[in-house]
Amino acid sequence: MARVAFYAPMKTPDSPKPSGDREMARNLITAISALGDTVELASDLRIYDKTGDRTCQDVLQSKAKAEAARLIAALPADTDLWVTYHNYYKAPDLLGPAVSRARGIPYVQLESTRATSRLSGPWADFAHAAHDACDAAQVIFYHTANDLITLERERFGNQALVELPPFLPLDELPPTSTRDGSMLTVGMMRPGDKLASYSILAETLDHLTGDWTLDIAGDGPARPDVEALMARFGARVRFLGQLDRNALQALYRRASMLVWPGVNEAYGMVYLEAQASGVPVIAQDRPGVCDVLMPSDHPSVASGAKGLAARIQRFLDDPILRRSEGDLARAYVARRHLIPSATKRFWTAVRPLLEKKS
Repeated sequence: MARVAFYAPMKTPDSPKPSGDREMARNLITAISALGDTVELASDLRIYDKTGDRTCQDVLQSKAKAEAARLIAALPADTDLWVTYHNYYKAPDLLGPAVSRARGIPYVQLESTRATSRLSGPWADFAHAAHDACDAAQVIFYHTANDLITLERERFGNQALVELPPFLPLDELPPTSTRDGSMLTVGMMRPGDKLASYSILAETLDHLTGDWTLDIAGDGPARPDVEALMARFGARVRFLGQLDRNALQALYRRASMLVWPGVNEAYGMVYLEAQASGVPVIAQDRPGVCDVLMPSDHPSVASGAKGLAARIQRFLDDPILRRSEGDLARAYVARRHLIPSATKRFWTAVRPLLEKKS
């Protein structure tokens, strides 16, 4: 069994502030340790520059240099591997390459991106550091086809690029939904892309006919804007607020379908959660989103709200279609997006590195 040092420069996995980044880091730790290997958080040093502040970058570079020196001396002697999650130009890995090189252990990355357009400008120093960190990795695992484009174009030497699809922290599927309840939307309420999705959703609802209802799980600073968008639908739209995982799972057990356009979603874990319960998903065919949806006739972005509405209407009018599509989606998640699949993909690529080291 291996001993693994895990690091997430943007946000530590034990951060008290919920986020998709934190959840994915936790899921990755669970997957990597699923066969009995030990995964330990190497450092909680946060390296993140949101605004492109050179002074901030200089300060963080200095902190990272001191932390790397500490880790080179303090990392347990039997550490076999360094794994970094989410290295990119705003949050480069300033620790892993230096520590791995000094300690003579393999270095791999999960969900890293290369942004060559940022190699000049306010984030230039951090972008170069992220680029160099990518070069140092023997294996880079990517989550989406979109990420692969630049990773492949800028691939360093014989570096391995391995697909690791986004996954749920589950060994087996949850109970199958009855699919006879309200439609469901799950999304934070923030200005920007989230609000854009809610705007498309509201326009979509205008085109629906018949007796439909929609439950919305989520909250945030743009809630008044979302409520204003939905006001014309009256009691047909119900706001449930932000819910924990157990409450969301209870909703999936009855939801007729999950509806969420997915504007600029990296991939969207809610799509996987819904499909795992056999809930059919209505979303636009967007980069990232299509990496976690069962292949189907998803409406294009160009078809707009009318395209989404047409697909929703088909599912509203045909409960047999809802069940069959949901069952197919459930089987798709079982094959590709649960812990056992992620664990197998990770160690199939990484175990040979450890054998070479020994």
